[in-house]
Amino acid sequence: MEKGTSTIRLIHFTLQEYLCTHPDLFDRGHSMLAETCLTYLNFQHIKDLGADPPPDPRSTPFLKYCSLYWGTHMRMELSDPAKTSALRLLDQFDGHISAKFLWESIAGELVGMEFPWSPTPDPEGFSALYYISYFGIPEVANTLIKINRWNVNKRDGAGMTPLIWAARYGHEEVARLLLRQRHIRPDQQDANAGRTALSWAAGNGHEGIVRLFLEPQFVNRGTIDPRSGKAARVVSALFGGRYVNPDFPDTEYGRTPLSWAAGNGHEGALKLLLGRKDVNPNSSSKSGQTPLMLATENGHDRVAELLQARNPPHIG
Repeated sequence: MEKGTSTIRLIHFTLQEYLCTHPDLFDRGHSMLAETCLTYLNFQHIKDLGADPPPDPRSTPFLKYCSLYWGTHMRMELSDPAKTSALRLLDQFDGHISAKFLWESIAGELVGMEFPWSPTPDPEGFSALYYISYFGIPEVANTLIKINRWNVNKRDGAGMTPLIWAARYGHEEVARLLLRQRHIRPDQQDANAGRTALSWAAGNGHEGIVRLFLEPQFVNRGTIDPRSGKAARVVSALFGGRYVNPDFPDTEYGRTPLSWAAGNGHEGALKLLLGRKDVNPNSSSKSGQTPLMLATENGHDRVAELLQARNPPHIG
């Protein structure tokens, strides 16, 4: 262990190299780590820790690690004991110190990306279903959804819904579970940039989720005809229908899902969106940039070629 940093390192880098090339040496490694983290977080003396003020993470490195990574280990390898312990923790997650540690990490990540907002200082609204959607654990998400305790369209302290979290990080199975809910609003925007779950999925290159949103039961035919679009949305809301506008611009930048896919160079997501007649390949953002301009400026040559093929320049 390094003095002053509490960092544990292997004696020699060759040992690290050997362990990385032989992942089968430790059977059930991730599930054991998930179970260990969850057991620790469920200890009564950990539950009794106050979040105001929270413990100093530098003096509680294992608590911080468990808070931030039990979901990661569980997603990689699920076990029944871990699932049971997770549900026990999540039943009181709102007031648990681990929620505070995780939220600080998420907030730091969002601010580091220079988004146009600052998340709330506390994990307001970031309850169990949001946590599981963020980490992408469908088996636990399914159980939580059946409890039916959450408003699936409510935004948390970062302005996100569970569906937006799942779409943003590419958790397709969790997104599919959420989309099956009768009152889900697939086109719900986040409260800050005004981006939909489809926009986040396209901008981050999650093709499976983009394809999921473009399935016939989610894309309403009213999106093609602007005269009937509003009426279709009202009917969908009244009768529990699901509505996704694949060409919907966000409120902060005026960029469509296609624009985000093009600007970030995600060829697969771009192809899926270009395959639809109700997606405008020449939409302009608030700054006047088209998807082609964004792709070209960012050096995504193949994406630029696909856009030009869909809408070749007029000559004459």
